[in-house]
Amino acid sequence: MKRINLTLDEVQAFVAVAHAGSFKGAADALFLSQPALSRRVDKLEQVLEVRLLERTTRRVALTPEGREFLAHAERGLAALRTGVDEVEREVARRAASLTVACIPTVASTLLPRAFARLAADHPEMRLRMLDEGAPEVLRAVQSGEAELGLSFTGASHPEIDFQPLLTEDYVLALRTDHPLAQRAGLSWRDLLAEPMVAVAGDSGNRVLIDQALSRLKQRPMVQFEANHVAGALGLVEAGLGVAVVPRLALSVRPGAALVGVSLKQPRIERTLGLITRQGRRLGGPAQALVQALRSELAMRPGDASAGGAH
Repeated sequence: MKRINLTLDEVQAFVAVAHAGSFKGAADALFLSQPALSRRVDKLEQVLEVRLLERTTRRVALTPEGREFLAHAERGLAALRTGVDEVEREVARRAASLTVACIPTVASTLLPRAFARLAADHPEMRLRMLDEGAPEVLRAVQSGEAELGLSFTGASHPEIDFQPLLTEDYVLALRTDHPLAQRAGLSWRDLLAEPMVAVAGDSGNRVLIDQALSRLKQRPMVQFEANHVAGALGLVEAGLGVAVVPRLALSVRPGAALVGVSLKQPRIERTLGLITRQGRRLGGPAQALVQALRSELAMRPGDASAGGAH
């Protein structure tokens, strides 16, 4: 295929002359000098190896080849303008929208309130939440489906930037009428006789807890299981057992008859953070959301420590 070695400026110059019927009128329309305009048309004719315009001292007329090329040039410029307009609309749409992937605990606690702050300041913004497990959150950020994620995994991933937001401990969730509910703290040995409710074995929370307890000689036995923390808490509330959950998870059930008791020997923590693709600079909506999250965290009770990253 022969290479088309012409420029958009040259095509626009020719179309302007054809429409104006003179170099002076076209030069004025394009804010160019007549010599500069003439050079562009001359270059176009040299590239095409054909005369497009008949020039006289009184007027400029299209040659047959010029009329043929004008029709194609006008269609091409119109298509290009349409493409530019569509891209600009898409850029504007993305600038006014934000997709965030987050783990279920965050989806039911921090993120809705941060979204509310953001929507109050930017009512035109479109916000989308992808509430998934930790592995799915990581994949959504890697693929670009979400501009940022909120999770406790990804800190060691080579393609992910992890910015800590808060560190929280895991507590024992149990009904307020449970015999252990009034204790200031519990050891894992205290739970050996308790029916345990746990999240699914492949969930990020379960993996973290199992790793932390791997060195214990005796571990509580799981009797009931749910896919997510919210389901596990529902089973606890129904009186089926007790569950080890992130402290943040209990803040979403203020009316529930549940309490969280600290666990030690070992004490298990997780660090919740913002995850983005490595080196990616956050857009305006994402930066505004980060600020809203920090404002929300600053208003929370002192049961979790905010991360030091800014």
